[in-house]
Amino acid sequence: MSALVTIPLASAITYFQAIVLGVLQGVTELFPISSLGHTVLFPTLFGWDPLVKAQSQTESFWLAFVVMLHVGSALGLLVYYRREWVQIVGAFFHTLSRRRAETPTERLAWLIIVASIPAGVFGLAFEHQLRTLTAKPEVAAVLLMVNGGLLFAAERFRRRAEVRELAIREGAKPDGGRELDTLEYREALVVGVAQSTALAAGISRDGVTMGTGLARGLDHSDSARFAFLLATPIILAAGLFKLPDLLGNLGNGIRGQALVACASAAVTAFFTVAFLVRYFKTRTLIPFAVYCLVFGGAMVIYTQT
Repeated sequence: MSALVTIPLASAITYFQAIVLGVLQGVTELFPISSLGHTVLFPTLFGWDPLVKAQSQTESFWLAFVVMLHVGSALGLLVYYRREWVQIVGAFFHTLSRRRAETPTERLAWLIIVASIPAGVFGLAFEHQLRTLTAKPEVAAVLLMVNGGLLFAAERFRRRAEVRELAIREGAKPDGGRELDTLEYREALVVGVAQSTALAAGISRDGVTMGTGLARGLDHSDSARFAFLLATPIILAAGLFKLPDLLGNLGNGIRGQALVACASAAVTAFFTVAFLVRYFKTRTLIPFAVYCLVFGGAMVIYTQT
């Protein structure tokens, strides 16, 4: 009986749609505009009705497919930061032998671990429920507007006197931000909690992570770097966790499409992160905030007509 249910749903996704969604994922996962929100909204916008129906079903191929999209963007990040990840992993093992973190890279390794804990816990407990509940176009559109408001708030908050004083106290860089390795572990934990909100379609993982980093005195460049590094292990772990779904009945008929989408997302993410690393050296979150409010508002109207 399950096979009869799965086949019509699985046949609903074409290789063309897989490529489009892969490219969309590679851009929107790293731009702070919510990849999950866009993968919910764009099938509605394009009239891909079978995909729209599959999104909010408790058991369908959609969640496994979306996880493979995220794995693709994580692979793109991993390739881009491959040299830094070699240093981070090596530094982590050095701390195990010495039982303390001494260098900036060693502290960064543990900051990533600490910040990953909340997302891992919340993901295991609520990931399926939140993605199913918020994988509705009208909900995703509203949350995308909320995401835009959060980005505006982050930019406003970082200019407050207490944030500037925090950066100075912790050793400000020439551009006024504090060094990434000066974050306390409790601050990394707060960043991790903020990242967990991205389980809801419409809230950007990188957006809330960057916003929290800015609120703790980091500049845009280091906030983005920490967000990109932090996203990689969480997304890859989620991919391994969901792999049995893709290999089981829910993956019947879409494994090839999922692999194509994953590869498309990986290639696109590599070039996207290369662009954003340069962008955030001098620019802010404001254009992305405006986009989220405008596109989210337009989709609220569209889904009600």
